[in-house]
Amino acid sequence: MSVNVETEPAMDNQIVMDDSKRSWLKQIKNWMMVVGPGLIVMLADTDAGYLITAAQSGASYGYAMVLPQILLIPILFMVQEITVRLGIITKKGHGELIREYFGKKWAYLSSITLMVSSVGALITEFIGIAGVGELFGISKWFTVPASTAVLIMIAFMGSYRRVEKIGIMFGIFELTFIIGIFMVHPNMGSLMEGIQTIPLHDSSYVYLIAANVGSVIMPWMIFYQQSAVVDKRLTPSMIKKEQTDTFVGTFITQGIMIGFVMLFAATVFKDHLHANEETVGDLVNSLANYIGMGASKAILGSSILGGALVAAIVVVLAGTWGMTEVLNWKHSLNERLNRSNWGFYSMYAGTLIFSAALVLFNQNLVSIAISVEVVNALMIPVVLGFLLLLEARALPKKYRMKGIYRFTVISLSLVVMAFGVYMIGPALGM
Repeated sequence: MSVNVETEPAMDNQIVMDDSKRSWLKQIKNWMMVVGPGLIVMLADTDAGYLITAAQSGASYGYAMVLPQILLIPILFMVQEITVRLGIITKKGHGELIREYFGKKWAYLSSITLMVSSVGALITEFIGIAGVGELFGISKWFTVPASTAVLIMIAFMGSYRRVEKIGIMFGIFELTFIIGIFMVHPNMGSLMEGIQTIPLHDSSYVYLIAANVGSVIMPWMIFYQQSAVVDKRLTPSMIKKEQTDTFVGTFITQGIMIGFVMLFAATVFKDHLHANEETVGDLVNSLANYIGMGASKAILGSSILGGALVAAIVVVLAGTWGMTEVLNWKHSLNERLNRSNWGFYSMYAGTLIFSAALVLFNQNLVSIAISVEVVNALMIPVVLGFLLLLEARALPKKYRMKGIYRFTVISLSLVVMAFGVYMIGPALGM
């Protein structure tokens, strides 16, 4: 009898522990079913152009460019979390809602400019991919077509979740830059001093801040995440989990940005090398002075390649979703190619092939990049304006912003819009 009396409490404790473990595992599983759209869109934000901008910022102004990156964290999260609520509650993409609430003309205008912006962004990604290949003696005539073929095959799998997982896997390679930070040993005293230094009287510094805002908040991110949560079939009960996904992704993307700023602040800026960080080769050559050419190629090459590939997936999907939503074509990744969705997949593949061809056959890519920069600058106030209006009109009252949070989001969005307008003049050489 004594044996039974002693073992019963132990068995009860074991049952409680097993139930607790099962509950914890269930929570993790439920969260993993939701995580993805916010994380992948944020990883895509740290694309080749973004990382080059970060390197330029660190090389030119050192740690003084860290604080602006920290201040961009709440802005980025607030903008993207609106897309979560809009997508989950309305079950419609951004292009669809613009057509429904503002008419076909505005919808066509937004989708066409989005597609132009997407092609421009893809050109940047393919230039980054080509640049990484050339570091290792591989011609762009191999890397660009090969990456295009891979990106097309990924989408033709007939599963959004599978595409998302592959994109996140690519994005993880961006984190290799952390090795470089440990190798250059940034000075924490200089970092703290730099954070407190904000030379707003310097017009070049203000321009770089505007470039960073433009690099962090991209129109295609809004279109992508709203369509992604719809394609992933998330429900209203999952809103908080998807907001957490977006919150985590925001810190990761800005952490990568800050890391690249620190990497070049601790090296190029510290030694006043005045290097011109405009290409993948420029970045690698500058960092090679401190950690060696082999390590520099491996670290920066993998970071930029990972960022370029995940961004290419997100950008081309954003453009394709936006255009097909406005045209009212079937536009889901959850079905393999068939007669009903051939328009969606054809536009996806065609956009990639067209962008890759521009990189392969056009030597005057600078003028294209400038034109795209102007389009992006023009789109920021338009897209954010539509986003705020849709949040107020398309959502039921219980899902809308309220009080101080609403005031903060609108105020910060107006600041971002102002930077977008500011960027138009410099981009046109005015």
